[in-house]
Amino acid sequence: MSEVKISAEPRTEFGKGGARRTRRAGKVPAVLYGHGEKPKHIALPAREFAAAIRKGGANQLFAIEVSDGTQVLALPKAIQRDPIKDTFEHVDLLLVRRGEKVTVEVPVELTGEAAKDTLIVHDHDTLAVTADATKVPDHLEASIEGAEPGVQVTAADVALPAGVELAADPELPVATVTAAPTAEQLEATLPEVEEADEEIEAGVGEETESSEGAEAGVPAAAGGEESAEAKTEA
Repeated sequence: MSEVKISAEPRTEFGKGGARRTRRAGKVPAVLYGHGEKPKHIALPAREFAAAIRKGGANQLFAIEVSDGTQVLALPKAIQRDPIKDTFEHVDLLLVRRGEKVTVEVPVELTGEAAKDTLIVHDHDTLAVTADATKVPDHLEASIEGAEPGVQVTAADVALPAGVELAADPELPVATVTAAPTAEQLEATLPEVEEADEEIEAGVGEETESSEGAEAGVPAAAGGEESAEAKTEA
């Protein structure tokens, strides 16, 4: 994976308020740490950072040039996103050196097609591997070509590029091939689903009736109070 050059600015405002102002300015709050160095708070250009992550993935290597003259290599260690806006809230960046070994989680992609009438269950979407910090693969591949029901792909079955070592348990399940349900099996489950839906609808109906009854009693009570006030005034 090639490194992406990105500029950064030192960040002097901290806390939630400072982070919000940084994001409003079109930047992502981040912190650089590692190698025994004191953590350095920086702000990254949001658009450039997002584009790099979309292209290279969560393990994209960055060559960061801070406006104070600092130049470092770093890998994202933790990325916080806004689940609604799908924007980056904060990034932890781990300092690395060329030739240094790092252990990271890399996405696993399944290749090929399993046997007919099968389903694939993804047990783990990523695997921990150890690699040169400047040569972390953007993904790994495992073949399911022709796999029959009952076949389980483990971490040991995943193809590793040269220089990349498996850090996860070799027996860790990555994917499991199961038999697809037959039409008869699917039909057999329909009555159960319909019955469950009817029970839910019945429960909602009872709650609605109770609520309407309670609301209907409010005007009557209010009316009673008004009558009492009228008699008093009389």
